[in-house]
Amino acid sequence: MAVDRFGDLRMDEELQNGMRREIDGKPRIFYEGYWVRCYKPPSGSLEEKKKLIERLTRRAFHHTEQGINTPGNCLSLARAAYEAETDPTRKRVNAAMLAGALFNRATDIFTSIVDLEHRGIAIGPDNELMKQCGDCFQEALDLGEQVKHFSGEEGVDELWGEPMKAFLMPIGDFYETRYIKIAWAMRDIERISEVMINLAETFEFKGFVQMITAYNAICLQVCDTAKYDPDNFQIWPCYVATHEALAELCARRASDSDLTLRMLVDDAYRVQWAGMDLISYLAGTRVPMAKSLQNFLDKCESIHLRKRMLEGYSAATG
Repeated sequence: MAVDRFGDLRMDEELQNGMRREIDGKPRIFYEGYWVRCYKPPSGSLEEKKKLIERLTRRAFHHTEQGINTPGNCLSLARAAYEAETDPTRKRVNAAMLAGALFNRATDIFTSIVDLEHRGIAIGPDNELMKQCGDCFQEALDLGEQVKHFSGEEGVDELWGEPMKAFLMPIGDFYETRYIKIAWAMRDIERISEVMINLAETFEFKGFVQMITAYNAICLQVCDTAKYDPDNFQIWPCYVATHEALAELCARRASDSDLTLRMLVDDAYRVQWAGMDLISYLAGTRVPMAKSLQNFLDKCESIHLRKRMLEGYSAATG
């Protein structure tokens, strides 16, 4: 297996998606060119499924816009407000709030199902409570495209749909779907890092290449390491320290006397900051963010184009 500049174990012709190996003492699974850290799924009991759904729901709210974690007992109020709103911008927010209420109602119902199981009352998949729970998850998922990432850039449908997938799928199968999305996020982290390094080299930004390389490496670890993993207590402090060091570099501003050049260089620094943030978002959500990625790539291309135009103008006016 080849090792690239960032130290990743990359794809060769013999590797197949889903292959598992122990690498450096850690179990890993291969997907889409990456060896992703994998974990033993919990048992398939309703109690374990409840814990998983609760954890995924908290995670979804953590990475999405503020104000939409509506309590499940406010579902009727949230629905009435959504149906009554006519302004498109406000209606989108009401839709997100309704989606939040539906998620929490589904979790409340599933918690009740588990409580009944503890009391010896069996609840089958065709039970009315199960159907209500599934309906709430489905409607929340349908409204998911109205829910934005906390950065405000785009929706996070992949993340928003995870609680419902955990409800419908065996836990082991659900874990497999997560590994694929983590691999996609890792791929995008590396792509952004490479673009940032290219931009830093183009503008001869001192210290950036080494720091971006380090930031890329630690964010890949953040992306595929569970919060309950003991390794996280070394990885997360390293991530914070590296993020802060890179942020100091991105906060620099140009000192050139030429106003046009100074504005260009300052914008290049700002684009580096945007790339740093986007890598952080990907490492946290562990799902691809295609719209944000394309917006970032477009910004980088615009900076390169402006630089070429400025150089052409300078050469022509020599």
